[in-house]
Amino acid sequence: MTDTLDAAPQTLDEIPREPTQDGPKVRLYLVDGSGFIFRAFHALPPLTRKSDGLPVGAVQGFCNMLWKLLVDMKASDDAPTHLAVVFDHSEQTFRNKLYDKYKAHRPPPPEDLRPQFPLVRDATRAFGVPCLELPGYEADDLIAAYACKVRDFGGEVVIVSSDKDLMQLVGPQVTMLDTMKNVRIGPEQVVEKFGVPPDKVVDVQALCGDSVDNVPGAPGIGIKTASALILEYGDLDTLLSRAHEIKQDKRRQTLIDFADQVRLSRELVRLDCDTPLPSPIDELAVEDPDPQVLADFLELMEFRTLARRVVEARGGAAPTATPAPAETKGPQVPQHAAIDVTTYQCVRDVETLDAWIARARAAGIVAFDTETDALSSASAELCGVSLAVAPGEACYIPVGHQDEAAGGLDFEEPADLAQIPCEEVIARLKPLLEDPAVLKVAQNAKYDMAVLSRYGIEVGPIDDTMLISFVLEAGLHKSHGMDELAKRWLDHEPISFKTVAGAGKAQKSFKHVPLSEATCYAAEDSDVTLRLYEHLRPRLAHEHLLTVYETLERPLPKVLVEMELAGVKVDPERLRQLSNDFAVRMGELEIEAHRLAGRPFNLGSPKQIGEVLYQEMGLATGKTTGTGATSTDASVLEDLAAQGHELPRTLLDWRQLSKLKGTYTDNLVAAISPRTGRVHTSFSLAAATTGRLASSDPNLQNIPVRTEEGRKIRKAFIAEPGHVLISADYSQIELRLLAHIGDIPQLKQAFKDGLDIHAMTASEMFGVPVEGMPAETRRRAKAINFGIVYGISAFGLANQLSIPREEAGAYIKTYFDRFPGIRTYMDRMIQQVRSQAFVTTIFGRKVHIPAARGKSQAERSFADRAAINAPIQGAAADVIRRAMVRMPDALRAEGLTARMLLQVHDELVFEAPEAEAEAVIAVAKRVMESAPEPAVALSVPLVVEARAAANWDDAH
Repeated sequence: MTDTLDAAPQTLDEIPREPTQDGPKVRLYLVDGSGFIFRAFHALPPLTRKSDGLPVGAVQGFCNMLWKLLVDMKASDDAPTHLAVVFDHSEQTFRNKLYDKYKAHRPPPPEDLRPQFPLVRDATRAFGVPCLELPGYEADDLIAAYACKVRDFGGEVVIVSSDKDLMQLVGPQVTMLDTMKNVRIGPEQVVEKFGVPPDKVVDVQALCGDSVDNVPGAPGIGIKTASALILEYGDLDTLLSRAHEIKQDKRRQTLIDFADQVRLSRELVRLDCDTPLPSPIDELAVEDPDPQVLADFLELMEFRTLARRVVEARGGAAPTATPAPAETKGPQVPQHAAIDVTTYQCVRDVETLDAWIARARAAGIVAFDTETDALSSASAELCGVSLAVAPGEACYIPVGHQDEAAGGLDFEEPADLAQIPCEEVIARLKPLLEDPAVLKVAQNAKYDMAVLSRYGIEVGPIDDTMLISFVLEAGLHKSHGMDELAKRWLDHEPISFKTVAGAGKAQKSFKHVPLSEATCYAAEDSDVTLRLYEHLRPRLAHEHLLTVYETLERPLPKVLVEMELAGVKVDPERLRQLSNDFAVRMGELEIEAHRLAGRPFNLGSPKQIGEVLYQEMGLATGKTTGTGATSTDASVLEDLAAQGHELPRTLLDWRQLSKLKGTYTDNLVAAISPRTGRVHTSFSLAAATTGRLASSDPNLQNIPVRTEEGRKIRKAFIAEPGHVLISADYSQIELRLLAHIGDIPQLKQAFKDGLDIHAMTASEMFGVPVEGMPAETRRRAKAINFGIVYGISAFGLANQLSIPREEAGAYIKTYFDRFPGIRTYMDRMIQQVRSQAFVTTIFGRKVHIPAARGKSQAERSFADRAAINAPIQGAAADVIRRAMVRMPDALRAEGLTARMLLQVHDELVFEAPEAEAEAVIAVAKRVMESAPEPAVALSVPLVVEARAAANWDDAH
């Protein structure tokens, strides 16, 4: 990375070392962007965009500050020739390698500030000002590097900031400007602040330390003492070498004991003037903003007052924001030429690769896709990467293709398989894919992020077309895959994998696909993804769903990648023993089933089961399959078992054990990665329309928790030696959300008072005192409480409680009489879905329910039930997503090394060192219970129950 950046032309040789008659050839203004953001955020009241509730207060404040600076600069005598805004790229820098506690205690950014960071960068570009960032370095280091270079070549630098850490740079040709106080900071002001001239500031800071950044310094030494010591001894090295001469005992001993800590502190506070420059200085020349781009941005942000000020300052009418065509409901969609896969380029030399990377940087956006030799991101090896910099302009960079005939042996590859070595491609792509100034776009980005993470690339910032589609149209379509989206929106059918790799037993690994075919297939993926992005992304703001995407979807893939790559440890011996036990018990059940049937039959064959139950035993059921055969599914067998028939109950028990054995005890052992010794599941974000995550390969979300066999399987999930598993689970979250969303006074008060909600419900319904309440009475109330959330019918409740339908109907009527607000809520949701075919969660997620406009009564009844459940289950899914997004930062802020491993509906599972267990539980509870804030202030408290143990079952 450094070599590539160092090679960027700086064009400083043309700068005269002496000022010209009109001043220096370069007068560079460097704006501390992070300082602007946080000043704006904390100085102004919260502000949200009216159209969709997106927090924009910091963006508005930043824009006002930047616009004022641009206006003031033009009017000043020392107007800049060059200008840039400099941002911090990430928390982790080279200083964290020097000292792992550096900035460790800083809290994560406020929740409503997070989505504003990318918008601030968009604002900077809209005003025509370059954005500068660099992975691994702080904004202060970039400012230092540009300031030192321009100063050394005779230019002048004005640092727009009041940050004391930048005062070490002040000198004859470098000053600071505090725009909030309109004060210039030169050497005299630095002496007033630190008691020493700028060239001694680092020495003083090294002695004092910094509690905000967690720079240790020398305990008990403040600025006055530090400056006096440096003035007396000249510099820090001299002071430390002569510390034994100091008369004050405590001060002398402190400097002797903490000399190494002070030297480390100096390295932490000293800015790196040798930081690579991400952009040549000539690219920072001051330019007027594009009026149309600026007008569009201000209109999108709804900053109409600032837009008017900009118009007035320009002395006339500015372009209005680009309107959507009158005949369309949504934003204007760009029209591009048809997709021609023959135009794509196969990149097989470094020069061509560098040219594509340069084009991506110039475009500021690049779609990308990874091609691998397997479906599991945890084990897949990279075959190549495709890039698209504009519609129709895409390439494929192969790195792992092999001659299939060689059988994997290390023979010299033929000329038509010539490729750039993988490590060289990774080294060149890494700065691009991590560059905060270049937006990356992917379809199902989580997979690509996971693959590249294993190669040391942390991709960002990133947009995901699959998740954008999911936010816009969850429920309208079964799939948000690229092929379906391309057909739906681009009228294009992409090349199928079967076309290039074959199908069935003849299917070959992608690494064996010839490069010509691989290029067409892979580059098309990136081309289509970029076109989909341009089609779908503008709709988020137009349809008021941008906040949902930015806060609930876009940040989550990074979190899930960490979880998937971490995996979870299982005990293979325990699982094998369980498989054995299940097999023995299945054999016993099979013998019992044959006895009850009076003859042998295949317990795994629905056809043979039907013959035994309906033809030979004469049992009756009205349910049939799609082919017209009498059904033998679980619900039918449950009904028959409830009527007292033994064979259906035996069949159900056999099926449960068969499923547990095949799906879990056998499959989990086979799923253990030979590389990590752990099981790595894959989480799907665009799965359930309500936003619930799904787990697959293997599915770890459906292990029964209420059966003894299921709990035995959970016991096989264990922690590494010296560690524990921690389960943190929301208590009755859906009922709590129902109480809030439905505004049910009795339920809200019960939750606020910490009452047993099921006992309280039973008491309200049946007039039974809570004290001494029969267990069966509470059980019935519990069944109704949870059943109501899913729109349970009298028939369903009767089956669940094994009571007559009339009695179940009476229970439900009594329930609604005692809690009329629930009926009001249900009626409201049904009315909404029938009128608009969708409902929304309290966080703004839209759940489409097209069955509401179905032709049959059965479809419409299903839609009614879904409309009642979706706002509740969807809100619960949104709550835990918000908690998951915040959790990694919250753990790191406390210096904890715990890892989040699993998400199972309302539960999060962590692995932590035993010594951290108590602290991790405290953080998990705090983050999970406050997850809705500040977006939603719930009228009931959320409660999280958490426990640590050696295995998952004991922790739950």
